[in-house]
Amino acid sequence: MNTIQYSGEWLALASAVVWAIAVILFRKSSLTIHPIGLNLGKNLLALILIVLTSLITGASFWPAVPARTTWLLLLSGFLGIALSDTLFLWTLKLLGASLTAIVDSVYTPFVIILSFVFLGERLNWQQLAGVALIVLAIIIITRSQSDNPDGPAPRRHFILGLILGNVAMALVAVAVIIIKPVLNEVPVVWATGIRLAGGTLPLLFLPLFPQFRSMFRPLLKPNNWKNLAPASFLGTYLSLLFWIGGIKYAFASITAALSQLSTIFVFVLAALFLQEKITRTRIIAVLMAFLGAFLAIY
Repeated sequence: MNTIQYSGEWLALASAVVWAIAVILFRKSSLTIHPIGLNLGKNLLALILIVLTSLITGASFWPAVPARTTWLLLLSGFLGIALSDTLFLWTLKLLGASLTAIVDSVYTPFVIILSFVFLGERLNWQQLAGVALIVLAIIIITRSQSDNPDGPAPRRHFILGLILGNVAMALVAVAVIIIKPVLNEVPVVWATGIRLAGGTLPLLFLPLFPQFRSMFRPLLKPNNWKNLAPASFLGTYLSLLFWIGGIKYAFASITAALSQLSTIFVFVLAALFLQEKITRTRIIAVLMAFLGAFLAIY
């Protein structure tokens, strides 16, 4: 492998680490902020940080980029941030951090399959085995939800969380595939900013409608930013920069698999900081998902 490929892999791994920490903070924030308001809050702060980064580094706000590339990045942001992140945060609220981390594992097979179909990235038998292990981990966790630390989750909430989580991962996988071919044309910071804009602007219109305003009022309380601010810095600003860099410099399927290591990080952190119960079923499911992601790299 060449240096660029190694850079992409390290960036994907870094994205997994900071995202796992952010998930714990997002989980705490989700207890007091509606998922849609939470998504807008984290995006706005991250977008401000991207602008500051561009100013500090002297990066151009309007590089010579084809219009089609800009529109693809905006569309990717709408699908992967405005829609997917809202559904993910809703899943986090319904299922908790460790169960959401397991559902999050379907991201890898989604990306690998779409990369095979649309980008020509070929799967080998180890990758197929990895995908199978991740899917099996999902089946195991869905067949045994009685390990919820507060008792079995209401079945309606559990099923809704699974559906929202899977749709969220499918959307973010599509968002990856549509921008992978054009990332070589653009700087990482600029691409991250445009995606964030695509994921933020649609949400900015919602407070104009009275029925949505209550979702955003918690953002006006400074105390709610105690967890949201560091979560946005880690999970939206840093994680997105690392994630975009990983996709740019490595195969999308490899990036997806390495990013999936956040599953095991979230599981450990949720047990340490959220007191989410550790059970044999969860341990088996997480280890299977982790092994599946590892096999999918090769």
